Amino acid sequence: MTRIYLPTTIERVRGLLESRTIAPDPEPFEADGDDEGAEYAALMSAADVSTSLLGGPGRRIVLVAEVSDASAPLALSDLVAVHADVADRPEGADPDEDLAWFGVQEIDSLV
Repeated sequence: MTRIYLPTTIERVRGLLESRTIAPDPEPFEADGDDEGAEYAALMSAADVSTSLLGGPGRRIVLVAEVSDASAPLALSDLVAVHADVADRPEGADPDEDLAWFGVQEIDSLV
């Protein structure tokens, strides 16, 4: 199994909740190792892409999943965690600001 970090938006998370799957687009990030530093780097790289998906103010969201094929559609059941901003960020906010951790069962509260 591979742990992936998929940058996304609230609108795409709504679609995931409705259809139970989401395409891995843009391409998800994988950690370059098993240590926390590598996982954090992958998470923050995905957060940067999430910022660009927003195109302005909003909440960065990164879905974390364990999958056997990172190019296959991601099922809701593949998720192991969600990282997101707790509130909309203004345009130009600090890109290195950490995301909050949410359990998969809390995903409904994000949308």
